[in-house]
Amino acid sequence: MHEGLRERKKRETRQRISDIATGLFIARGFDNVTVAEIAQAADVSVNTVFNYFGTKEDLFADRQELAVDLPQRVLRERAPGEGVVRAFRRDYLDAIDTRDWRYGLNEGSDVFTGVVNASPALVARLREIAVAREEGLARALAGELGAGPGDLTPGIAAAQILATTRILSDHALARMLAGEPWERIAPSLREQAERAFDLLESGLGDYGARPAADDG
Repeated sequence: MHEGLRERKKRETRQRISDIATGLFIARGFDNVTVAEIAQAADVSVNTVFNYFGTKEDLFADRQELAVDLPQRVLRERAPGEGVVRAFRRDYLDAIDTRDWRYGLNEGSDVFTGVVNASPALVARLREIAVAREEGLARALAGELGAGPGDLTPGIAAAQILATTRILSDHALARMLAGEPWERIAPSLREQAERAFDLLESGLGDYGARPAADDG
């Protein structure tokens, strides 16, 4: 559908405010920047800022709706005959290769993470987004597979898949924050991801089983 002039101007204004706010947050820290300062830098009123963003946290997490929908998109776009775990494996490995932002592997994500970690408000907001991602994927799985209201399987599957991607990305981000170059991170991250998704596809089974007792 063709975007009208009014819609385009609103979109551009929203993006400008978001970009200016992000720059200020990165430079000075989220908790040290006020909405009034953002409005002044963007040459708009405080009311205009809140017309586009409900809270200050929304200014930083401006792609949260897209982030919440991304797991459901992976589900929707999987190939015929492709299982859910296999689809997420493919998507995550692609994100490693392309350094796409959707799993936090993009260049500059260590800076983003540093800003988040320094602000309890942002830590709380990112947790809310993670919960929303998981709940959204669980609902989408339940709807597509016709699961009954008492069937916990979609929720368990969603939790396991997204916990796997989160742990992998957190590991990569910790190494990035420590100053390790991506060229060293990527190969081992890919290896860890392959192993993790193998476990998801095959089940934990005997993983962690104690060795048999030695009768000798």
